[in-house]
Amino acid sequence: MPLPTEFAALEPYLEWDLATEAERYARRLASSMAEMQAFYDVAFPLLEDAIAYCDKFPIDDLPDDARTLMHLMQSLVMVSFPIEVWKQARVPDSGAAQIDLLVEPVI
Repeated sequence: MPLPTEFAALEPYLEWDLATEAERYARRLASSMAEMQAFYDVAFPLLEDAIAYCDKFPIDDLPDDARTLMHLMQSLVMVSFPIEVWKQARVPDSGAAQIDLLVEPVI
């Protein structure tokens, strides 16, 4: 998927361009902490600019580059707690517990 040119630094992380929370969560669990940290280190400084870029468009009519950027920022949110707080991909002390989201808004 394309990215706006000012966000070209995110191109190595396009595997995080995932449309659903379930996909993003599965990717988080399948990723090493080093992989998540590398993505986080590049994406986090771009967060405010990415939000400003996406806000230029109606949410129900995002161009492909803005949609890709939005999905990457949603993935950034998915890895932020493991990176900033837990220092592991899974929620601490949750054992084998899992919650499956059955319905979510899709943009």
